[in-house]
Amino acid sequence: MPATISWSAVTTGTPRPPLAGVRVVDFSRVLAGPFCTMQLADLGAEVIKIEEPEHGDETRAIKPPDAGGESHFYLAYNRTKKGVALDVRTPEGRDIAKAITLRSDVLVENFRTGVMKRFGLDYETLAPEHPTLVYCSISAYGRTGPFAERAGFDPILQAESGMMSMTGEPGGDPLRHPLAIIDTFTALYATSAVLAALLARRDTGRGQLIELSLLDCGVAATGNAAAYYLTSGKDPVQMGNTHPTAVPVSLFQSTTGPFYIACASDRLFRRLCRDVLERPEVAGDARFSTNSARVANRDELFRLLRETFLRETREHWLARFHAAGLPAGAVRTMSESLESEEVRARDLVHEIPHPTAGSLRALRSPLRLSETPVTPPAAPPLLGQHTDEVLRDLLGLDDRAIGDLRTRKVIR
Repeated sequence: MPATISWSAVTTGTPRPPLAGVRVVDFSRVLAGPFCTMQLADLGAEVIKIEEPEHGDETRAIKPPDAGGESHFYLAYNRTKKGVALDVRTPEGRDIAKAITLRSDVLVENFRTGVMKRFGLDYETLAPEHPTLVYCSISAYGRTGPFAERAGFDPILQAESGMMSMTGEPGGDPLRHPLAIIDTFTALYATSAVLAALLARRDTGRGQLIELSLLDCGVAATGNAAAYYLTSGKDPVQMGNTHPTAVPVSLFQSTTGPFYIACASDRLFRRLCRDVLERPEVAGDARFSTNSARVANRDELFRLLRETFLRETREHWLARFHAAGLPAGAVRTMSESLESEEVRARDLVHEIPHPTAGSLRALRSPLRLSETPVTPPAAPPLLGQHTDEVLRDLLGLDDRAIGDLRTRKVIR
């Protein structure tokens, strides 16, 4: 038997994280870009977040709630970064931004089309001088095409990608996903692409441009729903908490609260009937014996399940499901999830020191690598917290030069 790994011991040991030595300059804000660069920071990269000096990342203003004056939204996507407050609208600010970029391996930005070119920080301008640069550009609709100039945010793209049309109860209004799900998918695609480009650079000695859009990633994320249309010519319809082609997959009520089950395969359904419901004859009923039959007779089966589950507590049913090795879980609030025994056991919430909040409870990376562990989480930077450090240590500016830049409001 393999030895059990103590992840908490690994993450406090001496091995270097996988991206140690990689420097990322982060011109992004809000969610997709910052979430990408936060993942790179988790993996050990030095991430320098560039923000405009007066207000910084727009998410700093999204409060309440806040911790020590720092917005919960900003705190969610900016851990383990260095913060530099720099006005790239000034010639001196642009020169400093370029100097930092020329000393970096990766640049990530998510401005509207044309903004980085206006600052002289676009890939075409930088690549001749810095041919090993990996440049990741994120936009709403892509840098080419009819909507290249259009602004867009996650819920707009949920609507336009087709994703929102499938949500909500049958016949009701479409609903957006409460999380910024397309931003999240885009951030994951961006991180994968940056890692792939760094790997390719190791072999070719050259960087490259990565171009991602929320539209592209949102459409790609529709996955099997897109395949449903492409193979049948029919639009997927609203199904509420159920699944269009897998039954039973849904939410059910008990005497003490809702729970969710996913037992669509014929094997799992037979086990559900035998070990949970104690009614094996239901699985032998021709209306329910195959998934196709259950899809056709969904209403009858759900009526039977609803009546049965309302006879006992949620704890009773979940104990039976889990004893039978069947997938089922309580519908939890956020507090119930984050304070649960299994989340604590997996060490998914860390307490980290913060300069204004004192102590901050925050999520940690879910990545677990046995030989090259991720970096322990550090507090997201205050606006301009590391400006002096970066200008001094990376660019060699002295205190007088830094003070002069601050007096002229080029930096904060």
